[in-house]
Amino acid sequence: MQLLIRYDAHDRAAFRQAYDAAREQREQAGLTQLQLWEEAEAPDRLWALYGVADRDKAQAWMARSSALSSHLKSHDGHFLATA
Repeated sequence: MQLLIRYDAHDRAAFRQAYDAAREQREQAGLTQLQLWEEAEAPDRLWALYGVADRDKAQAWMARSSALSSHLKSHDGHFLATA
C-alpha cells in the first residue's frame, strides 16, 4: 500500500526544513518515503509518495502531523493499492 500526499506550503524552504526534521516521526509511523516532487508550475506545492507498513499508524500520523501544519495552507492524502 502507498500513501500519496499533496502539500500546499506557505513557504517551500521553511516547509522542507520542517519536513526533513520530521523524518523520524514518519518512520515511526511505518512510512517510507519513496519520492518527493515539487510541482513545476507551483513551487510551493509538493507531492510525497510513501510506502505504508501500517495503515492505522499512518492515518494517526496524518491526523497529528502538527510539526508540519504551521507550514501548510492545506494538504490532502490518499491511500493507494497497486492495481
